[in-house]
Amino acid sequence: MSLPPTVMRRLMREITQLKNSPPEGIRVQTSEDNMLDLTGIIEGPEGTPYAGGYFKVKFTFTEEFPAAPPKCRLATKIFHPNVSNAGEICVNTLKKDWKATYGIEHILVTVKCLLIYPNPESALDEEAGKLLLEDYGSYCSRAKLITSVHATPRVRPVEFDTPAASPAAESSAPVPSTSASPAPTTASPPKTPAPAFTLPIITRKPASPVPPAPQTHGLPLKASPGSNAGHLGENDGAIGLVSKDRHISPSPLGTADANVSLSVGVVPASAPTTTGSKAVKRAATGGGATGAEKRKKALKRL
Repeated sequence: MSLPPTVMRRLMREITQLKNSPPEGIRVQTSEDNMLDLTGIIEGPEGTPYAGGYFKVKFTFTEEFPAAPPKCRLATKIFHPNVSNAGEICVNTLKKDWKATYGIEHILVTVKCLLIYPNPESALDEEAGKLLLEDYGSYCSRAKLITSVHATPRVRPVEFDTPAASPAAESSAPVPSTSASPAPTTASPPKTPAPAFTLPIITRKPASPVPPAPQTHGLPLKASPGSNAGHLGENDGAIGLVSKDRHISPSPLGTADANVSLSVGVVPASAPTTTGSKAVKRAATGGGATGAEKRKKALKRL
C-alpha cells in the first residue's frame, strides 16, 4: 500500500528522530526493503513482572494517518489484562483519545506505562484481570513465567546499543559559539592598581599648661625697704595706697582739698620726696585749725 507523500515525510521524520535520540527503554526497528514495516521494541520496566523481557509492537499505517491512529498489536506473547492472546492492545490512546499531534513515540511510551500500571477494569484477558484483582502474587508468578519463556532473548537486541537521550545531558552540553573569535592582539602590560588615597593622620601635642598666676588675695601689702608706710615703694609706680594704720580721716568740716588729698594717695612725680610722718602731721594740723575757726564763727552768729 502506497501512502501520500505527506504521510511518508512525517514517518521518515519520526523514525529518524527515534533512532537518533530514543527514549529510555524504547527502540525502533525498520526493514531495508519496506520502510513501512516498522517494529517498536519496549524493554520490560524494572520492578514489574515483565523486567528482563523485550516486547515487540508491530505498526500498520493507513492513508488516514496522522488523522487516525495506526493499527498496533503486540507481537510478543505476554500475560497482561489489557493485551489479548492475539496481541490486541486495549488503550484509549489508540482509540477515542487519539490526536493528530501524537506519533510513534507517544504510542510506544503509552504501552510501556501500561506494563507498569495495568488496568483490570477494561481487561481483554479476563483471566489475567481476575487474577490481578484477587491474587497479585499468583498474577506476578504467571506473568514472570510467560516473560521468561517468550520475551527474554539470549542476546540483548542490538538496537539497545544506542544510548538513550538524556535531557539533562543535552541541557548541560556547551553551546558552540558561531561568531568568529577575534584575532589575538598584543598583550598590554598589566595595570598596577592605583594606590589607595589615605588621609594623613595629624597628631597634635597638647598645649603646655599656662602656669597659674600667683594668688595675691588675702596677702598683706609689704612696704618696700627704705620707704615710709604712707608712700608707694620704688617698684610700685606712681599710685600708692596710704597705710591703713596711719590713715587719718579728715575732720567733718574740713575743706574739700584736704579731704581729697587725704583719701587719694596720688603723689605727683615732681613732688619732693619727704618722709610720710611729716606729711601726715602737716595735713592734720592744717585741717584741724581751719575747722576750729569755722566752728567759732558759727557760734558767734548764733
